[in-house]
Amino acid sequence: MIIVIALVLLVLGTVLFHIFSPWTFTPLASNWVAIDSTINVTIWITGIVFILVNLFMAYAIYRFRYRKDRRAEYEPENKKLEVWLTGITAVGIVALLTPGLIAWADFVEAPEEADTFEVVGKQWHWMYRFPGEDGELGQTHPRFVSKDNPFGMDPDDPAGQDDILVFSNILHLPVDQSFKVLMRSMDVLHNFAVPEFRAKMDMVPGMVTHMWFEPTRTGNFEVVCMQLCGMGHHAMRGRVVVQEQEAFDQWLAGQPTFAETQAADHRGDPERGEQLYATCAGCHGNEGEGNADMNAPKVSGLDHEYLVRQLRYYKEGIRGDHEDDTYGQQMAGMMGVLDDQEAIVDVVAYMNTLPDSSAPTTIEGDPERGKSYYESCKHCHGAQAEGNYFTKAPRLAGQHDWYLVRQIENFREGVRGSHDSDQYGPQMKLFAQRVQSERAVRDLVAYINSLEPDTDSE
Repeated sequence: MIIVIALVLLVLGTVLFHIFSPWTFTPLASNWVAIDSTINVTIWITGIVFILVNLFMAYAIYRFRYRKDRRAEYEPENKKLEVWLTGITAVGIVALLTPGLIAWADFVEAPEEADTFEVVGKQWHWMYRFPGEDGELGQTHPRFVSKDNPFGMDPDDPAGQDDILVFSNILHLPVDQSFKVLMRSMDVLHNFAVPEFRAKMDMVPGMVTHMWFEPTRTGNFEVVCMQLCGMGHHAMRGRVVVQEQEAFDQWLAGQPTFAETQAADHRGDPERGEQLYATCAGCHGNEGEGNADMNAPKVSGLDHEYLVRQLRYYKEGIRGDHEDDTYGQQMAGMMGVLDDQEAIVDVVAYMNTLPDSSAPTTIEGDPERGKSYYESCKHCHGAQAEGNYFTKAPRLAGQHDWYLVRQIENFREGVRGSHDSDQYGPQMKLFAQRVQSERAVRDLVAYINSLEPDTDSE
């Protein structure tokens, strides 16, 4: 009787939990009502089967329980029962598969009026590409991938010159416009998914997969990777901003074309930058060596793009806006000396000419313990903390250890990495949660202190 009661309570508890569960679908934000309908059909069919099977088991256990005055009958075959079971099972399988197959056929067949854009996934970021005025995306190939051409676009393909490149995890789309989404992976299996859109698709290296959807309401919607893709899988997130057409057009106009990225002087003018750096030298040192008394970190030896991004973040209020980020606020206030993006690029160009040397060690910790913490860090920052352009992770080796401690704690406490426009900070914020004590932070930094910076990595 105990088993019978347990089975009945299991069924009752499951049904009640489903009815009163706090977990429900996210509000639908696209045209894919059919996906929800398919899931609901699946839940109803499997739910009914679950209830009937378990109640039948409870009945069978009770009805045919052991009695001393009764013997069990042996019946190896029952054709009538087998026919019924086979028929009911076949009907159930057809009922389960049919809605899904119908939805899938629609899901991969985009309407003719749909616009097109491309998603590129790589550990652990998203990038996007829109066709230019010609309405056609240019050809790509892995052999063309480089720092200056991360999309791997064919420089000799005229169709790709006006392609609009979005290097951010944040994608903008207009409301009530259907899109065919082309998807490529640069390294391993990924899966581009927007839960509110009910849209997801695997991204397979060497293939271009596709799906389509139509956003139906404005708002911000999270992008996640739903295919285990490595240590940073949980942090491979982004955002879709669905807005009115006019706002989308304005955003798209601010993104560079492939031709513009190839023609732009990415490295800047170091001679002009030297003049601009005169103000910076008061804190960061004449040779960019940093100054602990001024709470100014070392800036020499860091990747060009990383420095440009951080200075732009300070200028635009993306970094240094938190009320508890005292030193970040100071740095944001100093950005008035750099008038525009060109000035930022020029001053960074000069920083890249400064001699590189390791900062002195000031933090005491256990490097052996810290090595275990660094196992998750090395997938982005490199085995020797040399940094990695393709994961957008800066070099850590040779940096002031007190600065590293402060930044890890800032990420962990949400002082840094919480701004909506910070492309990569939220990932670091998630990773920083793994280092949950002051001692662990010091051990981690002590291990980083033991690594030799690769001064030739640039």
